[in-house]
Amino acid sequence: MMVNNMSLIESTLQPENSSARHYVAAGDYFLGEIKQGQTFRIVDLEGNQAADVLFYNAKDPSERYSAMDTIRSQGNLYLSAGTKLISNANRELLEIVADTCGRHDTLGGACATESNTVRYSLEKRCMHACRDSWMLAVGEHPEFGISKRDITHNINFFMNVPVTSEGGLTFEDGISAPGKYVELKAKMDIVMLISNCPQLNNPCNGYNPTPIEVLVWN
Repeated sequence: MMVNNMSLIESTLQPENSSARHYVAAGDYFLGEIKQGQTFRIVDLEGNQAADVLFYNAKDPSERYSAMDTIRSQGNLYLSAGTKLISNANRELLEIVADTCGRHDTLGGACATESNTVRYSLEKRCMHACRDSWMLAVGEHPEFGISKRDITHNINFFMNVPVTSEGGLTFEDGISAPGKYVELKAKMDIVMLISNCPQLNNPCNGYNPTPIEVLVWN
């Protein structure tokens, strides 16, 4: 199995032609539906920012992004242009059609108050975390039919989590930069839930969380 790839493909889509633009502040969330056939772009506005993202079948949220099935399907631990994101029903949810960052993590998971405590210190438990953002999002938007039980493995767009020679994971300084983006095309109606990561205790955000932007084209 491959553990590295850097597939860079620029998009031909222009921001001024997008049908929607969403600014997501540092530590905030985005929750919304993307229709089949639509293309959307997640932009790292200031660079070195991790976006923790979950994807669901809009018609049945019990079908959702599966890291295991995606890794098995592509034979690579990292995500980049050309990657097809596979669901736990072994169906294609999305495809990464453009990417100027080159590599995205699907193993490192999301920060939580519990992991803040274990990794850093008891005093860090109360610090905001991605799982808190997701829980706030689903609590404020019950119309999407997503609950705590649907919070499973996620993608960390722009995050750098190298695999060591011993098979472990490390959180390293990001490989993104201001204006870098990843662009995906929906293969079915999906719901996208983003936590724009608030983590301050490791270098995934350069110890300084910053905003992202989501653009959608019909």
